[in-house]
Amino acid sequence: MGIMVLFFLISHKTVLAQKLNMNLHKGKVWTENSSLSPELKVDSLFIRKIYDEELVNGKCYTNLHSLCFDIGERLSGTESANKAVNWGVERMKALGLDSVYTQEVMVPHWERGAKERGYIIVHNQKINVPICALGGSISTPNEGLQGKLVMVNGIKDLEGLGKEKIQGKIVFYNRPFDQKLVNTGDAYGAAVDQRVLGSIEAAKFGAIGVIIRSMSSTLDSFPHTGIMVYDEKVPKIPAAAISTLAANALTENIKANPETEFYFKQSCRILDPVKSFNVVGEIKGSQYPNEVILIGGHLDSWDLAQGAQDDGAGVVQSLEVLNVFKAMGYKPQRTIRVVFFMSEENGSSGGNKYREIVEKRVNERHIAAIESDDGGFTPRGFGITSSEKFRNRFETWKPLFVPYGASSFTYSERGGGADIEGLAKISSALISYDCDNQRYFDIHHTANDLFSQVNQRELKLGSGAIISLVYLLDKYGL
Repeated sequence: MGIMVLFFLISHKTVLAQKLNMNLHKGKVWTENSSLSPELKVDSLFIRKIYDEELVNGKCYTNLHSLCFDIGERLSGTESANKAVNWGVERMKALGLDSVYTQEVMVPHWERGAKERGYIIVHNQKINVPICALGGSISTPNEGLQGKLVMVNGIKDLEGLGKEKIQGKIVFYNRPFDQKLVNTGDAYGAAVDQRVLGSIEAAKFGAIGVIIRSMSSTLDSFPHTGIMVYDEKVPKIPAAAISTLAANALTENIKANPETEFYFKQSCRILDPVKSFNVVGEIKGSQYPNEVILIGGHLDSWDLAQGAQDDGAGVVQSLEVLNVFKAMGYKPQRTIRVVFFMSEENGSSGGNKYREIVEKRVNERHIAAIESDDGGFTPRGFGITSSEKFRNRFETWKPLFVPYGASSFTYSERGGGADIEGLAKISSALISYDCDNQRYFDIHHTANDLFSQVNQRELKLGSGAIISLVYLLDKYGL
């Protein structure tokens, strides 16, 4: 009897799946709003075709494999970054676009040097721990740097301790991600000031170096690099990140023995800025060529790994808009422009240069600017910064994304992404691609940001969502 019931359930589910598959290919796409206007019903059918093309023939995963293995890490100012620029130009030209060109930009040049070393010193015993220099940091002395520790939860704690308790010591910034925050980006934003500004603030109180708990919601042995800055009016001191597991071990040792010391050695160098490029490719609009829809990701990455999720995924998803439109023979009414920005990780030089250039083009208007820089995970929707008038337009499109799990449209006063946020004055909407990024900050800025961490299906579904939104923006404008 049990076997018969099980057989019936399996057969019933198979029949349902077959019916659903048939309906999808007939264009009968379910939405949460069964009263779509005739025009939006036409759009639902076209969006289904976009997804069919992307999921079956899409090139984003293949392009990402090439970027990760033919080029690899792409720290701005390096020869690898130059190779990535050439890679971008070649990939765009291969699509037969109306124009492909570069935008010259001066970018920071920083070298990590030899692999960093770090250990905890307790009762003359040395406990090796994984660390990495923060991007932009100076080196330690040749013999390394050793000192007693001051553990704080954040920059605000420094004032309470004062110079007397900090001078001559290494400040250990130990504020973890707030695990109560569902959005990992919010947790990152709440903790990242200690990484970016921690060295400046600690140096004001006489610290000789800083160690930063890695920006991650998970416990592992991967230290996370990332940008930090100096103030020319404040002494420069070396800064390194320590993995979250090692941070916990360091915390326990300090609590058990306040005389605990730390040693670290790093050989990084700050060099003069060098010339690099943004890469730009366009399909000109057939009716409104001066109205631009921009899609972009940043071509550079940190130097510890392949930069697959950050932001190789965003680069290939942006390129996929052009690839799919070309493959489908779709001729946009408005100009579709894809930009691979350089040096987002080191201060958004490429984004700033793009803004500087387009602000001078009096006959050009940006309908929207979209950035994918949150990883290539399962799509959820889009974060949108626009006027109330245009928000209503986006709301009418939401039902079209329901079948694909990408209908979460959220609105904020400021957003879009680091490379495009400066376009707020000249763009009707700034848009970020939002995905299920719960694992993003486990990988972000680490040696684990590898091609193997990207799922082909998730990457393609995200591309489909972005392409579909660009199609709607092109058809209806803002």
